[in-house]
Amino acid sequence: MPYVNVKITRDGVTPEQKSRVIAGVTDVLVTVLGKDPATTFVLLDEVETEDWGIGGLPVAEFRRRRAVG
Repeated sequence: MPYVNVKITRDGVTPEQKSRVIAGVTDVLVTVLGKDPATTFVLLDEVETEDWGIGGLPVAEFRRRRAVG
């Protein structure tokens, strides 16, 4: 009974995109590990960008610097 937790920033991800991520993660576990999709759980956690950091910076600042540089 696999349980996969995927954390993403809350940046306008559509319900259809979420559905595709859930299906894709499930498919990987079926294909690679032979897991039963009926007992595979995928949880998407959406995190505000202000609560997520990359390289010591909040996401918004990290993105600004990447866009400039």
